[in-house]
Amino acid sequence: MKEGKITKPSKFPPINEDEKPFDLPNGWEWTRLEAIGHDWGQKTPDSEFTYIDVGAINKELGIISDPRILQASEAPSRARKIVKQGTVIYSTVRPYLLNIAIIDEVFEPEPIASTAFAIIHPFEGIHASFIYRYLRSPIFIRYVESCQTGIAYPAVNDKQFFSGIIPIPPLAEQRRIVAKVDELMALCDRLEQQQDASIAAHQTLVRVLLAALTSAAEPGAFEAAWTRIADHFDALFTTADSIAELKQTILQLAVMGKLVPQNPADEPASVLLKQIAAEKAKLVKAGKIKKQEPLPPIRQDEQPFELPDGWEWVRFGLLVNVKVEMVKPEDFQELDQVAPDSIEKGTGRLLFRRTVQESGVIGPNSRFFKGQILYSKIRPYLSKAIIAEFDGLCSADMYPLEPLCNPHYLLKVILSEIFLKQVRIAENRVKMPKLNIDNLSNIIVPLAPVRTQQNIVSKIDELMALCDRLHARLAASQTTQRQLADAMTAQTVERG
Repeated sequence: MKEGKITKPSKFPPINEDEKPFDLPNGWEWTRLEAIGHDWGQKTPDSEFTYIDVGAINKELGIISDPRILQASEAPSRARKIVKQGTVIYSTVRPYLLNIAIIDEVFEPEPIASTAFAIIHPFEGIHASFIYRYLRSPIFIRYVESCQTGIAYPAVNDKQFFSGIIPIPPLAEQRRIVAKVDELMALCDRLEQQQDASIAAHQTLVRVLLAALTSAAEPGAFEAAWTRIADHFDALFTTADSIAELKQTILQLAVMGKLVPQNPADEPASVLLKQIAAEKAKLVKAGKIKKQEPLPPIRQDEQPFELPDGWEWVRFGLLVNVKVEMVKPEDFQELDQVAPDSIEKGTGRLLFRRTVQESGVIGPNSRFFKGQILYSKIRPYLSKAIIAEFDGLCSADMYPLEPLCNPHYLLKVILSEIFLKQVRIAENRVKMPKLNIDNLSNIIVPLAPVRTQQNIVSKIDELMALCDRLHARLAASQTTQRQLADAMTAQTVERG
């Protein structure tokens, strides 16, 4: 301080007993973060410099991995804090992301960090790696959570950060702790790698066994494939990914005609197609829809598999009317507003409801009506679609589709792999893939007889409910395991 290299630290009150989260071993002391180090002040860059912002941090390793070399004229207004080798930096904006690092090397040109960081350059006798590990500990995370402010971008200020307390052991003990933590973390990394390999192998096995169901051409092969799965069901479906694979297989079997019995006496889908064509012609004549350009006939080589008797391959555009009606949101403030972000991917479920006013949308949206299917044309590989249960407005990134057959059956088809596979091929942009109406209309889908459609929907809903219960039990089991692990860890710490 006498040399003017560091500023005089703020004065914080003494640490009271209520602040201390646990008792310390002999030789340890509680102190405030402001007492264990200093900063190097601030400066406005006047020449080329190494800029360290949040994006420069490898938070898994706690190092600076991607700094930028900038000219003084390019300096952001936040580029002000001086740092040196050995300095610990802590992002006080969205601290839950744990953007914390040690400046582990000498950077040339001079390094300057963002004002989003709190700076601690440890005094002699304080190990930088010990500070780093403490700042990532549950104890300090809970402290930060107790004093941070803001919802969208929670943050702590420097006063709150530096008034936090830290347990300081002797320097030799700090070094031993750091070495032991590094050793245990390396072991955890190896265990994680083994677990990842085991999960990957498990998922491959699940995928192969389920694929045997969808590829089985004869009843005997299908029965054998199912027997292999049924015999090991409890061991196979033990992860969220494996349950998701099971759900997709259920949909795929359904649209292939393998999920419910087929009744030769049912009215074939060809009759339904004639009724749909007559209905479309009637709507065109009444001026309610535009006359559709004829869709190309479906070639034999386009059909991915053989359908049961009474089913038909159909272009998707023949089964829906696209009903886009753009309006100004300000005229419909009290209606519901639906956008891709409010739909769960791949499930046909609406995640939440909000009004147009609550959504804050400004640009034109499309009207939709109860019973229509809302389908996201942006990043369609995410398979975001629902059946509307109310009237409202939807984002311009969605198509309101008026179904001309059982809407629940049609939604199941949209969510199935046979539909998704064609969507991935038809997406016409790289950065923000989009499905235009022509590509959507030309997708081929399997159309079942009317009664079979109803049976399929009922069976899928029944099996999906079972899958959801299986997933809920899995989540509950994982929560119990985590709670048990936390309790064991806490008990170990207390005994220590």
